[in-house]
Amino acid sequence: MSLGLRERARSKTFFGGAALLAVVASLVACGGAGSSSSPVPGQAQSLSRALVQSDGGQVRARAGKIQHIVIIIQENRSFNNLFMGFPGAMTSNTGVQCDGHGNTQHVNVTAVPFEAGFDVGHGLVDFNAAYDGGKSDCFNLERYIPSPVVTPSPGPTATPLASFMYAFVPRKETRQYWAMAKKYTLGDEMFQSNIDASFTAHQYLIAGQAQNSVDIPNMQPWGCDAPTGQMINTITPNRQLGPKQGVCFTYPTIATELDAAHLTWRYYAPATSPLQLGGIWSAFDAISQVRNGPEWATNVISPETNIIHDVQSGTLENVTWVVPDLLNSDHSGNAYQGSNGGPAWVTSVVDAIGKSQFWNSTAIFVVWDDWGGWYDPQSPQYVDFDGLGYRVPLIAISPYARLNHVAHTHYEFGSILKYIESTWRLAPLAASDTRAAPFGKDVFNYKQAPTPFTPFASPDEFERFSHMRPSYKVPDAD
Repeated sequence: MSLGLRERARSKTFFGGAALLAVVASLVACGGAGSSSSPVPGQAQSLSRALVQSDGGQVRARAGKIQHIVIIIQENRSFNNLFMGFPGAMTSNTGVQCDGHGNTQHVNVTAVPFEAGFDVGHGLVDFNAAYDGGKSDCFNLERYIPSPVVTPSPGPTATPLASFMYAFVPRKETRQYWAMAKKYTLGDEMFQSNIDASFTAHQYLIAGQAQNSVDIPNMQPWGCDAPTGQMINTITPNRQLGPKQGVCFTYPTIATELDAAHLTWRYYAPATSPLQLGGIWSAFDAISQVRNGPEWATNVISPETNIIHDVQSGTLENVTWVVPDLLNSDHSGNAYQGSNGGPAWVTSVVDAIGKSQFWNSTAIFVVWDDWGGWYDPQSPQYVDFDGLGYRVPLIAISPYARLNHVAHTHYEFGSILKYIESTWRLAPLAASDTRAAPFGKDVFNYKQAPTPFTPFASPDEFERFSHMRPSYKVPDAD
């Protein structure tokens, strides 16, 4: 079982105590330099036992209270892009850009709506350009991609000193995200566990790794049912492109452990074809034992709007992932669809759970899969060859979530997996969920009486999403 690391302080001290640091270092090292493989089982179990006291009693406090964990995944937004100016959070209305020759200048962060007519590159080449050795001062050297959404070109195409990437979404479009964040807990120190785009990010949210994959596959759909010849780049220990590999993996996921523990799970995802012949935009499409096994038909659910009907009918699994249709995706470059429905979609899913019999036993995490190339003032720490990536928003919603609170603990995608693992005494899967901080007292208070739920979506919005017809377009193509 994995019962948590001591909360990492805002000062960026990752682990409390030299002895604990030594245990973690030896554990990660066992996979080899630059490896994101699973920890050695014996060492992982020893680490979990050693850390049983380090979570402030959070696991014991929530024992029996949390029986349902829901991860609602949105697309491609940095923390600063959605929550600039949020009270108590670290944001900035100015950024630093470079000319590629060592010169920098400050630039104002300007308003750009969800339905803006361009996308921003957010692959390995874009991360390396923006990161600039840790200075994070060259976001303007990321790729600029006109709408409609297309697969990005291999190299940077941005004009030096352009400022497209230094932007925030206007408050009138993010008001529902802000309402949820103000009611419950907003994490302003949540980072990607990977440094690149959506394919690997979604793998990290189910497995804590992507077998050294980076960027996106060269064909769609992404996974085991792709056309012959589908490949994806790998990433080397020095964060450069390595050899290509196939995109049908056999590594264990959190679903593997849930199955073994006789716990239930579902992944709600949009269809990419009216016939649904394998065309479901799910991270489990790339996991052979699911895609080529019976769980593809029973546990991967499409269309994603079924989450609303299932909850209303009395069904919610122990662990649930939910991803949007393109029309409700926060992915930029959707101007040809006029898409800004993401916040209302998310609040409708939250409302379905909040108004149901499951509310008092549920923890909901709303998270964005990658930074989307959008400027963020906080440079991520270099903890591994493929992480950490840039800061993304996290909203924790639960009857036991702290109210009207901003959590400043340094979290990553692995923290969500660690929460699942510690809730049901499951072992860590890989480096990211082994090292990740557990969600502690700055997010949850299990001693408080369950907070009654108040809906966020309007009745018209809830009804619209309950009966929405699928677009059959992927919510994220890069």
